[in-house]
Amino acid sequence: MAADMFGQANEAYVDENYEKAVELYTKAIEVDGEKSEFFTKRAQTYIQLEQYMDAVADATKAVELDPNSSKAHLRKGVASFYLDEFESARESFVKGQELDSSEPLFARWIRKCDANLNLEEKEESGTVAEDGKPLVGAAGDSSSAPQPVTQPQPQAAAPPPVSKRHDWYQTETHVIVTVMIKGLKKEDVQVDYDASTLSAVFKQASGADYVLDLDLAHPIVKEQCITKVLSTKVEMKMKKSEGIRWQCLEGDGRPYQYAQWASGNEGASGVTQYPSSSTHKRDWNKIVADVSKEEKEEKTEGDAALNDFFQQIYSDGNEEVRKAMNKSFVESGGTVLSTNWKDIGKKKVDMKPPDGMEFKKWEQ
Repeated sequence: MAADMFGQANEAYVDENYEKAVELYTKAIEVDGEKSEFFTKRAQTYIQLEQYMDAVADATKAVELDPNSSKAHLRKGVASFYLDEFESARESFVKGQELDSSEPLFARWIRKCDANLNLEEKEESGTVAEDGKPLVGAAGDSSSAPQPVTQPQPQAAAPPPVSKRHDWYQTETHVIVTVMIKGLKKEDVQVDYDASTLSAVFKQASGADYVLDLDLAHPIVKEQCITKVLSTKVEMKMKKSEGIRWQCLEGDGRPYQYAQWASGNEGASGVTQYPSSSTHKRDWNKIVADVSKEEKEEKTEGDAALNDFFQQIYSDGNEEVRKAMNKSFVESGGTVLSTNWKDIGKKKVDMKPPDGMEFKKWEQ
């Protein structure tokens, strides 16, 4: 009974119906209040709802039930951090890191705590103002001379909140998780894959981080996972450890139902169907086609655009075109790229440095 409620709560969480998830986690706890995992998951849901006091209470209970749960310490630390209790948060992250040193999130959160604690120390010592800027004439500040008075400038309007949502689908070999946040750059996205977990942090224009932390239903091959940052979303493509259909994205505490993948799994309408936690029916054939089209139409600039152009030539070319491109590029030290095998195949390709530059051999 409790396991069933917990499984339904996980499905509601994946669908981002957090209020429903809290309700179902609470019912599971009422049936069995001795499972640390139940409190840990409800704490994570409270964090998503920004109910940090409730999240700390649940995470504390989870730690009491299982002191060796690194996840419980992580949840307690995150909730404490958002309550500006940086010392308490740091203690939780350090303890969690001791239990699971392979989890990179702990080191990242510890650095955040240290930065905030350092700022608080400077504010208390009077060397910085509350906004973090050095005070004139304070110790360590060389600009003790009076500064001219300037008119306060109107503050720019805060950027609108960024809508966020994650969804998932699967193929025979991969599970793809998509986070719908626009305008992110590669440096704004940090994704860590493990054998059974996915941890991601997305830096938004609003200054707040969107954290996605999933306990996967089945193992993955972390070395073969790929992250794609597109203009409208971020795709995390995870390689399945086994060619089985996932009944859900996250583990639900119930035994795995290892249903082997059946190729050509089509409904009555002929549309390929993939298992998902969502109650909405989707035409996955159309979605895959739209994603492929979007990737092809994704506009790049500068060197990236030039590389994409050469890659397209290489992929569309025949065997002779590819041999010519490889031979000319390697023999010329990357200064010549030709597709004419009849010409390139007869001779050694000399190096041709760009105009205004001179080629010199490296002397040991």
